[in-house]
Amino acid sequence: MESLQEQKGWTQEERVRYARHAVLPGFGWAGQEKLRASKVLVVGAGGLGAPLLQYLTAAGIGRIGIADPDRVSLSNLQRQVLFSVEDIGVLKVDAAARRLSKLNPNVQFDLYPYAITRENALELLAHYDLVADGSDNFSTRYLVNDACVLLGKPLVYASVFRYEGQLSVFNYTHPNGRKGPNYRNLFPVPPEAGSVPSCVEGGVLGVLPGILGCMQANEVLKIASGIGEPLSGKLCLFDAYSLSQRIISLPDQDPYPVTELEDYEASCGPIPGETPEISCAQFAKWQAEEKIILQLIDVREPWEYEQENIGGTLIPLVSLPEKAVALSFDLQR
Repeated sequence: MESLQEQKGWTQEERVRYARHAVLPGFGWAGQEKLRASKVLVVGAGGLGAPLLQYLTAAGIGRIGIADPDRVSLSNLQRQVLFSVEDIGVLKVDAAARRLSKLNPNVQFDLYPYAITRENALELLAHYDLVADGSDNFSTRYLVNDACVLLGKPLVYASVFRYEGQLSVFNYTHPNGRKGPNYRNLFPVPPEAGSVPSCVEGGVLGVLPGILGCMQANEVLKIASGIGEPLSGKLCLFDAYSLSQRIISLPDQDPYPVTELEDYEASCGPIPGETPEISCAQFAKWQAEEKIILQLIDVREPWEYEQENIGGTLIPLVSLPEKAVALSFDLQR
């Protein structure tokens, strides 16, 4: 147990709140003081960000930035347990801060209800000691990684898809001064637009981001307090379907060089004009005038189909490749 001298500077409320940290071997009030002095930016307040933010707040991180431009929707509540039905339509950063402030009023929250872009990333990230990425798209993922490399900030990364999740610590400076790998050491270039389904298209088990978000919080707390061995140079692969986990070592190589921020929307986002589109009104007009002969495939989710049936055959997008046999390619006028 730490001496009374080591507990100075803490209120009675804080001494009670953080008592379980204070008695941890190798942690104590010195470790808790490091958490209080830490500034962490969480990118994304969704499935990963929800549990991550809750545990960082409960642990007593002194200042937490929350960056997310989205509003709470009903479909979020299956996994984003930070929110409730009363928050639907509210900016996620506002709803999160309101809830988290009740969990720990000692924490300062900085709210960024807009997307991180090439224009604002460096200025925003510069205010924080480390970054935790809970984003759900490749453009943000590569942008945050590259900004962290340019600024020398450690990055705690996680991603989820269907039943599987990944976790690692990038751009971490080891005690011997050696810099660990960054995200581009693992994935040097973004995948082609549309080649990887999103969670909207492929789905995600609701509890999975909760597990990975907690694992992210664990890595953040280790780095912030200076305890343990961060997951630098390694990649954790978690499978909720079989409840299996394995950690693989990344190749021992120099960090992937980053010299500037790119146009990430152009390299990671959808290709403008690649797919021709028509409006619903124009489509209905063509049908009424019998100007087209077609087989209409509705690739929305079943719940969307139930809300409004547009007369097509329902084949959700994620199932389309395996059900291609149902498509007709010989329609004639």
